[in-house]
Amino acid sequence: MSEYVFKLPDLGEGTVESEIAEWMVKVGDEVQEEDPICSMLTDKAAVELSAPVSGKVKALAGELGDVIPVGAPLITFEVNGAGPADRPAGAEPAQVRRAIEEGAAADEPDAAKTPDEQQPTPSGVNGKVMTSPSIRRRAREAGVDLAQVTGSGPRGRILKSDFEEFVAGAVPATKEAAQTQPRTRPSREVRQGVTEIKVVGLRRKIAERMDQANREVPHFAYVEEIDVTALEDLRQHLNRQKEAAADRLTPLPFLAMALVRVVEDFPQCNAHYDKDRGVIIRHHAVHLGIATQTDDGLKVPVVRNAESRSLEEMAAEIRRVTEAARDNSAKREELSGSTITITSLGKLGGIVSTPIINLPEVGLIGVNKAVERPMVVGGQVEVRRMMNLSSSFDHRFVDGYDAASMIQALKAMLEQPATIFI
Repeated sequence: MSEYVFKLPDLGEGTVESEIAEWMVKVGDEVQEEDPICSMLTDKAAVELSAPVSGKVKALAGELGDVIPVGAPLITFEVNGAGPADRPAGAEPAQVRRAIEEGAAADEPDAAKTPDEQQPTPSGVNGKVMTSPSIRRRAREAGVDLAQVTGSGPRGRILKSDFEEFVAGAVPATKEAAQTQPRTRPSREVRQGVTEIKVVGLRRKIAERMDQANREVPHFAYVEEIDVTALEDLRQHLNRQKEAAADRLTPLPFLAMALVRVVEDFPQCNAHYDKDRGVIIRHHAVHLGIATQTDDGLKVPVVRNAESRSLEEMAAEIRRVTEAARDNSAKREELSGSTITITSLGKLGGIVSTPIINLPEVGLIGVNKAVERPMVVGGQVEVRRMMNLSSSFDHRFVDGYDAASMIQALKAMLEQPATIFI
């Protein structure tokens, strides 16, 4: 018997450290080569690592939330024989490379395979379940045995859609069982105790970034009311021509198209502040961040070169990057590099919000819900569809006059939507 120390490999793009997001094994477990052992968090992407050898888990490097430097011991195995030769720090084994590649392509069909090869396969083959950390967590919370779920991804990987279909299939039985249970009155007993939740992973990174933005940036907030009646009429007209519900347009791509046009006249709002160099970097391209709520917390996937896209292309790319963020198939470069961000709470948008700027950007546009209200138009009371935009700007570099002027220009385009395309 001998020991094999698996060191944290370089997970891409010069990563120097990574946070332990999830352990899938514990000390004393017997594992086979390529069994999933842990999930490591880098920036906003989780990478699932597999065992490089078969053996018994002897020691783990730390607990959830601990940060491990690249090249440092991650997990120690007890193996039969002499074990494989040590690899230099940062040289990842084939299993790790595949884990990184599969993490980026988790929900994408393999174009190189024939339709027969892409048929769903049981995910529990050889006792191994391939899926993302967020799905593992959801399965634990729902009491679902992932070995019973059929995965349609590469090598039988369980995708978000596979898990949701499996759960949906179990819902009717659950409802029937619930209906047979006698109803009891709510407990009025005094409750005691607390629940402690360690702030780790993406939630910790979100907290750190929000704290930094709130501490460093003097936010200037500006709210404007917009009549989107004509925009809604146009949107519904275009959607009536679309057969597939998935292809129907939401208000978001219209706002994105208008914002791209507007920032041409307000380049100081499509910029980054490099604090270390003391430089404002005005970007010629518009890399549009779309703040997206996921099971793991808030992520900001990016629509690259939004200025070059048509309405249909904008809508399709927004759908693609936000879905990739939610199912953890987004690549690292798709979760960074935005130059200005749109955030929306959808139907929960409220009347006004105070969005926090996504550093190192200097501007952010928040969308509130649209509602029908009586408005005075030309001396007559009419029912109009009204929506507020709640924007935030870095007051160090964007003057209040310029911020207000930009939102007013955006308002004019959205209220006369034909001007977006002229």
